Amino acid sequence: MMKTPLAIAALLLLLTALLPSPTTAEIKKLKILSDGRPMILFEKFGFTHTGFVSVAVSDVSVTSSLSQPDPSRLGFFLLSEESLIQVLLELQENPNFCVVDSHYINLLFTFRDLSPPPHSLFNKSFPVSSPNEYSLFFANCAPESQVTMVVRTEVYNLDNGGTTKDYLSAGSTQLPALYFLFSLVYIGFLAVWAYNCFNNKRSVHRIHLLMGGLLVMKALNLICAAEDKHYVKVTGTPHGWDVLFYIFQFIRVVLLFTVIVLIGTGWSFLKPFLQEKEKKVLMIVIPLQVLANLASVVIGETGPFIKDWVTWNQVFLLVDIVCCCAIIFPIVWSIRSLRETSKTDGKAARNLAKLTLFRQFYIVVIGYLYFTRIVVFALRTIAAYKYQWVSNAAEEIASLAFYLVMFYMFRPVEKNEYFVLDNEEEEEAAEMALREEEFEL
Repeated sequence: MMKTPLAIAALLLLLTALLPSPTTAEIKKLKILSDGRPMILFEKFGFTHTGFVSVAVSDVSVTSSLSQPDPSRLGFFLLSEESLIQVLLELQENPNFCVVDSHYINLLFTFRDLSPPPHSLFNKSFPVSSPNEYSLFFANCAPESQVTMVVRTEVYNLDNGGTTKDYLSAGSTQLPALYFLFSLVYIGFLAVWAYNCFNNKRSVHRIHLLMGGLLVMKALNLICAAEDKHYVKVTGTPHGWDVLFYIFQFIRVVLLFTVIVLIGTGWSFLKPFLQEKEKKVLMIVIPLQVLANLASVVIGETGPFIKDWVTWNQVFLLVDIVCCCAIIFPIVWSIRSLRETSKTDGKAARNLAKLTLFRQFYIVVIGYLYFTRIVVFALRTIAAYKYQWVSNAAEEIASLAFYLVMFYMFRPVEKNEYFVLDNEEEEEAAEMALREEEFEL
């Protein structure tokens, strides 16, 4: 059964309620070409009592295979989350209902307000009197019609007594300071790591250098994120910092997954080489991360107004899940390999220590992936729009905790407690522990 335009509009409205709010509302200018969608979502933004939305449209043309469309059936409006359910009910009760007629929306203007052809333009700023999180929509209720237009949107709150524009949503104005603070923490972390490596030169392996590189990329990524958000907050555009942000984010994410896989295999500190199956995991994870970062750029730099935006979200989610599952396998393989080795090499205490280490690392990785993928998403969904920054803070705190634990567990130490040979009594105790099934996953 084919979906009617009305059904598509209802699904889009429902999707709007489920999607987390974007952290920025950059000044955007885009061209809509022969678009027949009944509804187009442009922005989702948290307003204070001094909020404004400015919409400018030009070069507007509407074509239809039927009669000349009624210009009052096409227009822009704001919709709050509280009014979403009411609008959905109206759409379900009346199949011919046009959303621009709803009493639950804040109608900004219709195409009846456009200047006469050939210019067909409109430009006006609208104050938002009631603080809330609103979505900016364009609605097209003219049947069998397609719209072409150039749209410029500017959404902001006024600060400092109405003299300064803040282009970040009400729940995201704290992000520049938040990211800058965490960048300083990682710079300090890097200094401590470099000092530790310098004092334990004999125990430093190639994996420790990669881990240091990961800290460098994380710090640079956060600095660029802070600058990106700062310039968007002040000017409405990132001034090129978004490009640097995506570059360092790509390198950081690839390095993070690579480090987790290599640690999981025991590369460089337990063995100097990778097995074929371990190489295949890296050959799968790295290209998938390239695709995931491409999807991230499309999602971050465009918005729901492009037709394939939802598809890109699905691609990113699917690829991220596959990568998260893939990096678990090397850790499981190492645990099983150590269990098999412990039965034949006669070094029960050392194998027990290694098994303990890898089992703890397995739990830490699972906890990190669960928190940053599930708990953080839940926080973004349920938190009030004024507190959206809390989910970003929770994600950064969880990431920092994961880095601290991982780096501590695999730090370069000459006499690592996990790899010290013990006496005969401890060997016997370790053999008994290994015979039990406590390390089965």
